[in-house]
Amino acid sequence: MSLFTNPNRIPENYGLKIAGGLIAFFLLMKVLGLAHIYELRFLNVFIQVGGIYFALKKFRETHDEHMNYFRALVTGVATGAVSSVIFALFLFIYLTVDPGFMQDIITNEPMGRYLNPYITAFMVALEGLFSGLLFTFIIINYVNTDDVNEPQGESN
Repeated sequence: MSLFTNPNRIPENYGLKIAGGLIAFFLLMKVLGLAHIYELRFLNVFIQVGGIYFALKKFRETHDEHMNYFRALVTGVATGAVSSVIFALFLFIYLTVDPGFMQDIITNEPMGRYLNPYITAFMVALEGLFSGLLFTFIIINYVNTDDVNEPQGESN
């Protein structure tokens, strides 16, 4: 079984897809000359939310329509973490290859003088990780999860 068909590798599969979407969006903005508008990164929300939603949906489909709340939480957060780390690695490489873009960030951001490619990539990874956690909490309230079972071993 490959990474893309293994039902136990859903976070890696969808994390790669989300990261691909984030990278493609970043490069598109760069080609269109809009990369200097840092507020456009808000649109990354739609890429990440969509990816996490489809990861949870795929999990449910591949596990006989069962998904417990905590398993959904782990799947969603892991998907967000994988995508964030991959995108942060891409961004680190990009910022070291294109020092002019890093200089634009340093010049235009309020705390820019303290930034370098390492810190910037780390902040992007952290932001993505916590965004993934928040989005997962929101999404799993709209995705049907299994009811909590009666506690085992208790008699009535």
